[in-house]
Amino acid sequence: MYFSLPRTCPAVVLMISSLSLSVSMFLNTLTPKFYVALTGTSSLISGLILIFEWWYFRKYGTSFIEQVSVSHLRPLLGGVDNNSPNNSNTSNGDSDSNRQSVSECKVWRNPLNLFRGAEYNRYTWVTGREPLTYYDMNLSAQDHQTFFTCDTDHLRPADAIMQKAWRERNPQARISAAHEALELNECATAYILLAEEEATTIVEAEKLFKQALKAGEGCYRRSQQLQHHGAQYEAQHRRDTNVLVYIKRRLAMCARKLGRTREAVKMMRDLMKEFPLLSMFNIHENLLEALLELQAYADVQAVLAKYDDISLPKSATICYTAALLKARAVSDKFSPEAASRRGLSTAEMNAVEAIHRYLLEMKSLILPPEHILKRGDSEAIAYAFFHLQHWKRVEGALNLLHCTWEGTFRMIPYPLEKGHLFYPYPICTETADRELLPSFHEVSVYPKKELPFFILFTAGLCSFTAMLALLTHQFPELMGVFAKAVSIH
Repeated sequence: MYFSLPRTCPAVVLMISSLSLSVSMFLNTLTPKFYVALTGTSSLISGLILIFEWWYFRKYGTSFIEQVSVSHLRPLLGGVDNNSPNNSNTSNGDSDSNRQSVSECKVWRNPLNLFRGAEYNRYTWVTGREPLTYYDMNLSAQDHQTFFTCDTDHLRPADAIMQKAWRERNPQARISAAHEALELNECATAYILLAEEEATTIVEAEKLFKQALKAGEGCYRRSQQLQHHGAQYEAQHRRDTNVLVYIKRRLAMCARKLGRTREAVKMMRDLMKEFPLLSMFNIHENLLEALLELQAYADVQAVLAKYDDISLPKSATICYTAALLKARAVSDKFSPEAASRRGLSTAEMNAVEAIHRYLLEMKSLILPPEHILKRGDSEAIAYAFFHLQHWKRVEGALNLLHCTWEGTFRMIPYPLEKGHLFYPYPICTETADRELLPSFHEVSVYPKKELPFFILFTAGLCSFTAMLALLTHQFPELMGVFAKAVSIH
């Protein structure tokens, strides 16, 4: 068996040799200035690309060329993008990230914040350390003025005293002002202040909140009848509503802390039903924690179904409670060795991806602050302080969490390139957390990302072409001969 060459072969060879001769003649006519201009232009273009790549990397944390290649070129070439939303969990994670970028460093009131007198102060008495920072307490003072005061307070002597009390920095001065207001009238906000700051036990705080509830309900009923008589009455009714919701919520938290969990759940459900529009208090997070204590996982899932799709940035309570429910289905039989051999099952992958939505670092546990930052140490501490017991109760859940944590942090600073739903901390998180957390806590710092390949490539290309331009300028004849020899070969 043999193959015969086509008859046109000599003509093709002649054409190629003629073309090669033409190229050789063209190169011989080029002057050294052409090579200097060529290499100089190449160096300039690669330098501009390098500058743009570096700016884009500093601003967005990724390479522009790499991003375009993954997002646009790979699908055209038939590749599969690991980061594309090929399932509902990934698309949810992408939308979560976009929402977080809108208000990534907004400070939120901790829904499960402790009582200053009965809990924070007891810690100070025992350890001699201050668990709250000035910045955190100042934010709480602003919250109190927003929730518990209105423009008509000066018309009522007791409320006028409390308006000044909420602005007072000295705790003893605030407590004295609250007692002074109670001497004039049954003031609900005065009872609130005493329950929060003077009561040394949860039992004492609960008694004071019950007195506050009695006074607060009277004010609420009176202002409710007058709310449509003018803007001042409407503002007063809004204040009385905030006061009443705050009191009922704190009473539910007292019941939860004193072991009356079912009573606490009922109080929270009634409160959410009575005031469905006051979502700013995040009462559903208190409810989730109480339901987990009762191990009412079906009820937990029902609450998650309602609040896991809200437009606000996802909280650790929402994300990790969803992860706990998914981990509960596989954690008792999970083994990292077996998973590495056979790969993750669908249920295990769902649990791992749920954990990746909000993975942080391993740190020593301290008392949670009164305010938290989403995706920051402050929120991680607040979540772990109240929810760690629920993870311990589910067999194997902490083992699955630890294995997922180890596996992901082994890939940092390349979690996105590996296809995991693990988002770096926002740039401002570290600064805000240092203000919220006491000095004895070491704030987590997200590892610095190494330079992407294309930045190193463009830097090498720019350096190489710049060196060629310099050599061509210094030794034009020699570089011309070299260029001709390379082109011929």
